[in-house]
Amino acid sequence: MQPDSSVLIAVMNSPRDFQLAREASWYRIPQQSAPKFFPPEFVAFYFTKPFGADAYAVRWYAEVRGHELATRRDLLPAEPGHPHAERVYYKLQLGPLLELPHQIPSRRWRRLTFILTTGERLFSAWEINDLVVGSHENDLMWRALKEAGLDAERDDELPNRQRVDFLLPCNYGDLGIVVSDEPQRDSPEYVLHFTPGQINDALDDCLYQIKQAIEQRGGVQPTSQRTN
Repeated sequence: MQPDSSVLIAVMNSPRDFQLAREASWYRIPQQSAPKFFPPEFVAFYFTKPFGADAYAVRWYAEVRGHELATRRDLLPAEPGHPHAERVYYKLQLGPLLELPHQIPSRRWRRLTFILTTGERLFSAWEINDLVVGSHENDLMWRALKEAGLDAERDDELPNRQRVDFLLPCNYGDLGIVVSDEPQRDSPEYVLHFTPGQINDALDDCLYQIKQAIEQRGGVQPTSQRTN
């Protein structure tokens, strides 16, 4: 894997699917929900609750050696009566599964879909947020939040399912941060909006506004209190 290799972080919900990836060397992604950045050079797997002690972390990855379209019935012929039997999937043909030097955990439960990252970030990340590849301004904000000791999540979703660039879980409800040149009409008070120009030219002022909003929402919730 090269530092600039494309790596798709994909959700692995089922130990059976992991067994297929390990023993049959394939993994499926529904065509209708496949990310735009497709196909990647590598895929890494984020384990969910059914994996017990290994859940909520990335530990395994594999090279993508090809892909094809197939129905679920074709992929899993032993389940012809499944409600999604005719759903079309991308079947990723995989090389051997390889283990990372250390697992990459999520510090809190989050609704993860797909993350496109790079080989360099995959091997240098210590938690899920380190995998996110953002714009120059998003990366500036991320570093500033970390240096200020503000424990944020990147590319997450508020309880109302609104996607935000940064999410700060607070004691009186989540605070979202959106970085965009697009006007934010009727934005709720718990979503702060900054333009790339504000971040480049007045980052300290942006941080002041964020800290004021956090104070109004009872402070940032400690990681130990966040639900997994």
